[in-house]
Amino acid sequence: MHTRLKGINKATAKLADGTRVTYYYHRATATRLKGEPGSPEFLASIAAAEAKVQTRNKGTLSGVIRDFEKTGKWRKLADSTRKEYTRVLTFWDGKYGTVPHVALEDKNFRRDVLKWHDDFSEEKPREADNRVTILARVLSWAAKDGDLKVNVLDSFDRAYEGDRSEMIWLPEHVDAFMEAADEEMKLALVLALHTGQRQGDLLKLAWGAYDGERIKLRQGKTKRFVNVKCTKALRETLDGLAKRSTLILTTKTGLAFKKRYFAAKWEETCKAAGIEDLHFHDIRGTTVTMLFQAGCNLGEIVAVTGHSLRRAQEILDKYLARTSTMADNAIAKFENVLEIDFAKRDAKRDG
Repeated sequence: MHTRLKGINKATAKLADGTRVTYYYHRATATRLKGEPGSPEFLASIAAAEAKVQTRNKGTLSGVIRDFEKTGKWRKLADSTRKEYTRVLTFWDGKYGTVPHVALEDKNFRRDVLKWHDDFSEEKPREADNRVTILARVLSWAAKDGDLKVNVLDSFDRAYEGDRSEMIWLPEHVDAFMEAADEEMKLALVLALHTGQRQGDLLKLAWGAYDGERIKLRQGKTKRFVNVKCTKALRETLDGLAKRSTLILTTKTGLAFKKRYFAAKWEETCKAAGIEDLHFHDIRGTTVTMLFQAGCNLGEIVAVTGHSLRRAQEILDKYLARTSTMADNAIAKFENVLEIDFAKRDAKRDG
């Protein structure tokens, strides 16, 4: 059995006598490793090479990044967030990895980063903001708990000014989507509307999280524990489903949805329904406004959706500013407070 060794390259060579041999190299330092994989000599070679990396990176941005990746702050990030940080920090490491601490603390470094931001944001403003934001967070940690004296990127002018607080799904959007959707996408919409949870959490939602009355889960992004009392419509929907997997939301064949496949199916359904400029994530804002309409206070709303109080208030401020007739435009009312006929109507599957 051959196991791929992380951070290790291998090369096969043919000796003069015709014998084929395999050499192993530490990728980051190009150091040739001694011994066979798994042997004490081999592991000692890897440790020595890693020590070289630490020495080489000490006192530079690369070192700051490596140190940050060893912190509890890093470990607490959701898997998807950690993956995004890795992608962005790899970019900055390649661009400024050898920059020493004294230069990282200089305003010239700030000017250089913001010049890159200004140029890149002409084509991709959101990505430009994202990359600088992540770098700034790492420098902020280093200034507070690491070896830097100051974070020169403590603030910057963002290029992207979009705010989706006022983007919510109205009844006509829901009706159009349900008309165009297959059973899997209908269920996804119903789960999202009735729970206010993120796409990633719903794709991982197991039947074990549902006890017939409530859905209990720990959110992947915030690590918050939420306990959602199911509406009658949601209970009837879930109780009417055939359990083809440990997961509630699956493909037609009972397999877990891959993130990209789900996104493609959702986009395809929105296109067929004529829905533009609305995202899956906007459903969370819709749930916030529905709960508010039903008479819930902010504390009750965030207990369901897992938003911060500040974010929930921002969503309501935006929506209330857009319309003074929320009651007339209500999607539904929760339980005695909410009856979602459009969700209940087509949400069930035949067992």
